[in-house]
Amino acid sequence: MSVTAEKAALRRRILAQLAGLSPAERERSDAMLFERFLQLPQVQDSRRLLLFLGVPGREPDTARLLPRLLASGYQLALPRMLPEHGMEFRRYDPDRPLVQARFGIREPGEDCPLVPKDWGEVILVPGAAFDREGCRLGFGGGYYDRWLPGFPGFRVGLCREAALQERLPREPHDCRVDRVLTEKEEAGFLPLLP
Repeated sequence: MSVTAEKAALRRRILAQLAGLSPAERERSDAMLFERFLQLPQVQDSRRLLLFLGVPGREPDTARLLPRLLASGYQLALPRMLPEHGMEFRRYDPDRPLVQARFGIREPGEDCPLVPKDWGEVILVPGAAFDREGCRLGFGGGYYDRWLPGFPGFRVGLCREAALQERLPREPHDCRVDRVLTEKEEAGFLPLLP
């Protein structure tokens, strides 16, 4: 089996497992993950964060973080998908409506200011699963694996405990994160792969 096929099979299995969580279990998990994220020294020491909006039922509901972070004075940017599996980040403005994009993802419109890659000090990276070495299993589009190289900030993955793996299948282009947070544990990884 090729690595790509192995990753696809693992992604299906993990997403099916996560889909079996009840709304109450998801809410409890999200609350613990978000508290761990907000307590990271790298988050507390920064002012500009790159976040993502989680797809309901598949990822943590990170939209719940936005009001709290804005009230604490953070500047936020969210990803916007581009053709050819490209991606950019644009400033989040709560007074501007988000646009419904592919895969059920909400994103900033073209009227929101574009931010350069070095604008964010911390990025929250989505994933279907992560492993104990900081590797991530994305959702198959390769958006983050194309965008992350050259990002100078701190990379964080939120991972439900049920989706944490010992070691994920990987390919040379797969990007790692600096820290994986679950409801129960935290692990840091150095050196960071390109």
